Amino acid sequence: MLVSAIAVGVISGTGVTLFRKLILFTQEFYWHKIAAVLSNQWHWAIVFIPMIGALVVSLLRFKLDKLDQAEAKASNRELGLSYSQVPLKTVAAALSLGAGASLGPEGPSVELGSNIGSLLGQMLQFSSERIRLLIGAGGAAGLAAGFNAPIAGVFFALEVLLRDSYRTNKSSPNSDVSVVVIASVISALVSQISLGERPAFSLPVYEVRSYWELPLYLGLGVLASVVALLFTHAIKQAKKFFAGEWAIAPFMRDLSMPIKLLIGGLCVGIIALTFPEVIGIGYETVESILQDTPFTIPLLIILLVVKLLLTAISSASGFVGGIFAPSIFLGAVLGSVYGQAIAYFLPASIPIAASPAYALVGMAAVLAGTVRAPLTSVLLLFEMTRDYRIVLPLMAAVGLCAWVLDQIDTSKSSDRMIMQWSGLPADIEVLEKIKIAEVMTLNPASVKYSMPLLQAAQFITSGYHHSALVFDDINHLQGILTTQDIKRILSAPSGDRPLEELTVQNICTCEVLCTFADESLAEALKRMAARDLRQMPVVDRHQPKRVIGMVDRLAITTAYNTALTKRAIAARITATKSTVPIANHSHTAITNGSSNGSSNISSNGTNDKSNNKDNNLSNLNNSLSNTLDSTLTNNLNRESDIQSSEAISS
Repeated sequence: MLVSAIAVGVISGTGVTLFRKLILFTQEFYWHKIAAVLSNQWHWAIVFIPMIGALVVSLLRFKLDKLDQAEAKASNRELGLSYSQVPLKTVAAALSLGAGASLGPEGPSVELGSNIGSLLGQMLQFSSERIRLLIGAGGAAGLAAGFNAPIAGVFFALEVLLRDSYRTNKSSPNSDVSVVVIASVISALVSQISLGERPAFSLPVYEVRSYWELPLYLGLGVLASVVALLFTHAIKQAKKFFAGEWAIAPFMRDLSMPIKLLIGGLCVGIIALTFPEVIGIGYETVESILQDTPFTIPLLIILLVVKLLLTAISSASGFVGGIFAPSIFLGAVLGSVYGQAIAYFLPASIPIAASPAYALVGMAAVLAGTVRAPLTSVLLLFEMTRDYRIVLPLMAAVGLCAWVLDQIDTSKSSDRMIMQWSGLPADIEVLEKIKIAEVMTLNPASVKYSMPLLQAAQFITSGYHHSALVFDDINHLQGILTTQDIKRILSAPSGDRPLEELTVQNICTCEVLCTFADESLAEALKRMAARDLRQMPVVDRHQPKRVIGMVDRLAITTAYNTALTKRAIAARITATKSTVPIANHSHTAITNGSSNGSSNISSNGTNDKSNNKDNNLSNLNNSLSNTLDSTLTNNLNRESDIQSSEAISS
């Protein structure tokens, strides 16, 4: 594993370095060469530059979708992307950022490193646990190379990417930590050799003027929690808007991905005419704020609002990028506003630090509130500035920001961010409302503990099963046998015993993660992601050895997409329920439904006799939801379905 960690570090560091250089090249091409041609004729014509980038990104995303569909038919890949998809997705991110999309390069860097770890693990035919570890090591390597911060990369992997693995893995974590550390250090070293050793931001000399100033940073932490909450909420609402879930814009669901990207590019281009400070990654503006370049408070507030909204639009419309850099931008602006405000209102006799110090603390606090990784944020800002004197205010503001968000945000956004970084759907509220009992498969494939291995392998392969549960003579769960286990034993050198003498109990996995029928799909999916499992047995809560079913990622994908479609239909019905044709159609649909199965309709109805119209519409919604097919799902929410299916399958 140490050799694999070194390989992940070297490849990830090289990949992130090329990714950064490609961003610089596309920025030069878009905003200097093309902009020079357009600005000679019309200054306002630069609005088309992000739209040109949007068209190119849409072509790449279309190619990614085609590759995924073709390779899904040709192979039975279980983890990660294919060899051809990884560079395409990285190029799409570079083109998005180069065109001015208000996103960051660190998210794609983490994803690039994680995909490299996944592909390397698959190529070496590692177990799912080891592949999961390489994914975390690759994510750490990507962040370390992106920010030139190896310590923060390690803590990010342990705090976010591999957090649930330690809850489910009973083995000692020391070897796992060493793999992550080696990959992170090697990747940062490669990045330093290629891009230089200077910190990400240059800061003036900072000093704590007075320890009585420290409570002021707590106030900044509270404000940072508000900004982080508004930021994540804005992204969520923007995605709903582009998915057509807003009542005022149901037409958005019918637009294709290129059109949505063009809308996002148009918004970026319009903003570039008035507020060029907020387009792209935005680190130049952050550097100016930290160097105490004069920015008035009204201008900073405008930049904060515009950056927040533009990032939400860029992400929701289909551009590829991360939210690290926008979070740092918002934190720097917020901190600068806060520092200038307290300097204005407090007496001059009270010694306080300059506004750049508050901007730096604000960067860490908003980042911690957005990605819910406080330790990573503190260490990241420390490594980026290499100034130990700022650590104490950083810890105070970041800690309070994280605590406030845990108190006021009941949507479990920390779990949502973790699932997003793990390649899973970020909108976990949908999955939290669905119980496993609704989607689990009854009577899963099973073999006996004492069955000969070759006989069990023939049973699994002939039935096209991915795995089979292993039971003893009294039908108690003892383990699980997967196709990976069979392939590993078949490709291994011959041991002391021939294959004909091996039984299932010799190679099956005895430590099996299980779930319960009354748990939500979100809980099951997080548990499966912690060990990169494809499926998981459902057991009786009171009798853990008694299996009652099986849940897999395909069933969760179907349930997730169907729930999104139900919500889209409900939104359309709500938007049009005041019209007469819809009411008449509702009555007709319910009449037909009653003639075909009156018991089903009555079970979905309500006892409220005072509002027949709403009752009919509710029944129509239930009737339509129960008769949805896959074609309707793809037509109503094609892009959301493809993205969520890819994410869960990976």
